[in-house]
Amino acid sequence: MKIVISGVGEMGSHLAKMLSGNGHDITVIDADAKLLSDVSALADVITVEGDSTTFSTLRRASVRKCDLYIAVSPVENDNILSAIMAKQLGAHKAIARIDNNEYLEPNNKEMFINMGIDYLFYPEKVAADEVIKLLGHTAVTEYIDFSNGKLSLVVFRLEPNSPLVGRKIVESLPDDALPAYRTVALTRGGKTIIPSEDDEFAVGDTAYVITRRDALYEVMSLSGRADERVRNLMILGGSRIGVRIASELEREMNVKLVDYNADKAYRLAEILDKTLIINEDGRNNDAMMEEGLTNMDAFVAVTGRSETNILTGMLAKRLGIKKVIAAVENLNYINLAESVGIDTVINKKIVTASNIFRFTMSTDVQAIKCLTGTDAEVLEFIVKPNSPATKSRIKDMNLPKGVIVGGIVRGDKVFIAVGSTEIKAYDRVVVFALPSAIDRIGAYFN
Repeated sequence: MKIVISGVGEMGSHLAKMLSGNGHDITVIDADAKLLSDVSALADVITVEGDSTTFSTLRRASVRKCDLYIAVSPVENDNILSAIMAKQLGAHKAIARIDNNEYLEPNNKEMFINMGIDYLFYPEKVAADEVIKLLGHTAVTEYIDFSNGKLSLVVFRLEPNSPLVGRKIVESLPDDALPAYRTVALTRGGKTIIPSEDDEFAVGDTAYVITRRDALYEVMSLSGRADERVRNLMILGGSRIGVRIASELEREMNVKLVDYNADKAYRLAEILDKTLIINEDGRNNDAMMEEGLTNMDAFVAVTGRSETNILTGMLAKRLGIKKVIAAVENLNYINLAESVGIDTVINKKIVTASNIFRFTMSTDVQAIKCLTGTDAEVLEFIVKPNSPATKSRIKDMNLPKGVIVGGIVRGDKVFIAVGSTEIKAYDRVVVFALPSAIDRIGAYFN
């Protein structure tokens, strides 16, 4: 697929590296020659220096021949304008990053579609929504619904008192078994493991479990942590993510938002009615203690600095805070953040990749989720009639190594997949896959 990316800051560079690594033909546009030089050192890309809102630059980037145009510069208006222009010049699909929630309202979204933009995405909104969802499930590190919640992927770290520790990951089941959940993978020591018959759960493992709705709370209890209600929440950082979290939750719980910038703190006090705004430096441990950090049920660090978020998250964890979430934009710091006990890491690059990656698949994908802390992805397909998946049981399908079918939704019925399960046309199938197999699995269901 020929893809043009305009804007090669942190997000554009990450997308260029990820997509070029999957064999796509990537061209990147930016007015900054230094940024172009940096991205060309990281990925196999063609660079075009210039303003992406001019026809001459877009023509030099050959957007008329591209399958997908992705506008991810830091300037929202430039993204919208260049995506419209690229579509008019002949780009097959055009998508744009925005930072205004108003544009996502149904009637407004329709206007953008009529102008030629196929998809708008707001990474900060998606990241904030993920944090809000996780604050409702303190025992897990990630929680993703598929098929309107009929199936869920639950991710959790095994505590010493988890009932899974020492048990076989893959348990032998009779052919007519109807399990309520299934472990599709785990990460250990920074490596992703697709479980075999000899593997056992160990303390510190991160387990990825596909579950039916009726077994959700049973699965959450397997982590060894109680799923407790959050009543008192402290947010560090008056970023877009922090403000959205506070505005959504301030009527449900006691929310404190800490920001070191006095002007911003005054502005936030006018925007947020029920949130207590504190003008303080979150790196000052004594000040944070005075502001009641020890009394919090949850702590969310979403400043613009990964290092600050990790360090304050460590402090919160040592003080016994039940749920600690940190925004970590530096991908190299994610494993570090998880290793020091931070419960959940939020990364806008990974959030954005999940939004965009499905547009690059050669087959129809209903949903795709790029997971934090692993290169693996979870995909949801609707099975087409006469596709290979409909012609044999799962264990006879010869799926690529690194692929596990987790669950199936058939109308109102939900199945956790086992080897003897047969897939039928129009089933919704949730699949866990390692990067090496992503390009090959779609053909089984389409």
